[in-house]
Order: sequence, then structure tokens, then C-alpha cells
Amino acid sequence: AAVMASLITKSTTRVAQGVLKRIEHVASSLGGIPSTFAVYKPDVCQYQKLPVVYWLSGLTCTDENFSQKAGAFQAACDNKVVLVMPDTSPRGEGVPDEDPKVYDFGVGAGFYVDATTEKYKKHFNMYSYITKELPDIIESNFNVAPVRSVSGHSMGGHGALTIALKNPDRYTSVSAFAPICNPMNVPWGTKALKLYLGDDKEAWKQYDACELIKSYKGRDLHILCDQGTGDNFLSAEVNQLQPLAFMQAAQDAKVPVTFRMQAGYDHSYYFMSTFIGEHIAHHARLLHARMNA
Repeated sequence: AAVMASLITKSTTRVAQGVLKRIEHVASSLGGIPSTFAVYKPDVCQYQKLPVVYWLSGLTCTDENFSQKAGAFQAACDNKVVLVMPDTSPRGEGVPDEDPKVYDFGVGAGFYVDATTEKYKKHFNMYSYITKELPDIIESNFNVAPVRSVSGHSMGGHGALTIALKNPDRYTSVSAFAPICNPMNVPWGTKALKLYLGDDKEAWKQYDACELIKSYKGRDLHILCDQGTGDNFLSAEVNQLQPLAFMQAAQDAKVPVTFRMQAGYDHSYYFMSTFIGEHIAHHARLLHARMNA
């Protein structure tokens, strides 16, 4: 759907061989509030339409964390892909939240779901925003190819995996760093899913990568995940990430997954910056193959 949205450029930054822009627009799926996303276009976009890799960030993040810390822009140029970084939730005037504010729910923690509870259903529809509204805006206004992949970290890794598994026709490939693989069975997930979706745990399953992969019958999504063995959310008292549950579910369902345990790395952007080039190259190879098919 062609969406000639009213876009306000908040900043323009030269980086690597391209330009990073931060864009504000009114997000209809987020309750009609202003939302900011970033788009990075390599210079070669002047001569050809490039495919898009969407990056979904983790708890507490905005669009800026990835841009400032991941060091991904040279890889985007080398592999000829556009990068799009949305926010992690609606934010600003009139957006509901818990009181007192917590880091792992609400603003900065949209969990990439469409909320159904009365308090949150108007604004917290990050699933629809990421899968429909934002791609329509990007493909209507930025002269890119209409092929896309998705990647993310932690809560965003959960978002990437669930979004791709539910929309294999719309995403060529998916990757994740330290994803929350089984939110139904960990404190982060049970808190968020209950507040966004209510008490019916059947409704939670559509936003749980372990549950989705159990019944997945779609094409190979070339799933690539990296998890650091020194990650405090993996090795502390509570394992919030559950990579082994995901690997087991994938194996039981005979769905191919490349899941790498990377020795010594933590949950931070030091870890992501080490491997982001490999992830971008992985997506680019598949995206360009699809465009050239």
C-alpha cells in the first residue's frame, strides 16, 4: 500500500559511505502519536534499489542505541542493504504506562505485540507497526526494493523471530542476538504478556518463538542466532533467554536453525558489534539472491 506519509527529518548524519536519517511521523497503529525511526541508505541507493534489513532493539532502547553502538554501517555499504531502526514502543504525551515506571514493560518495552487489554490496546501495537505500517512508509518514500529481512537483540530478537515465523511470505531471512526465546516461561515475558494480552495464555503463544516454531510449516527462513555464554541474563539465577528450549523445539519440529553459543560474550553491544557484520552479510546474500531470481 502506497503511504505518502508526512515525514519530518530530525537529523541527517554522514557515516561510512552513506547517510543516516532520523525521521518523525505520526504512527496510526501506535494511537496516532509521533514516532521516530532511523533509516540508513548507502550512497549506491542513488543508482539501484536496495533491499532492507529491519533492526529491532531491546528493552529500554530507542532507535539510537543500534546506530551509535553496533558499528553496522560499513557492513551495510559493503553488502548493499538499507537499514531501518524503529523505536521499541510508542512514547510521549498520552501514552499509558505502569506506575511506578519499570524498565521491562511499557515505554521502551513494547515487546512487538498488538495489545488487547483496555489500557494498552490503543497505543501498544508494535507488531502491526513493524510488519505493516513502517514497511509501507519505507517502501513508498525511500526508493528501496520491496524485499526485507529482520534482525534484533533480546526483546528485539524475540520480535524478529516471532514476526518472521508468522510472516514467512514477507521476510526473506531472520537473525537474532540473545533473543528472549520463550517469553511464556520467563519473568520478563509473563509480566509483559499478561499486561498487554490479559490472562489467557493461549493468546500468548502467538508471541512466543518456541511455540511458533513447534507448528512452523513455512519456507526456510535461514534463522541465525548468536548468544554469548557470558550473558548475565542467561547465567544468573533466572535464565530469561532460554536458547536451549528454542533449539530443542526447532529440532523437534525439524525446522533448520543455526544457533551459535559464542564463548565469553555478554548481553551488550560489544557482543553485537562483533558479529553484526556476519548477520548483515547473511541477510544480504539471501536478499540479493531473491531479487536476482
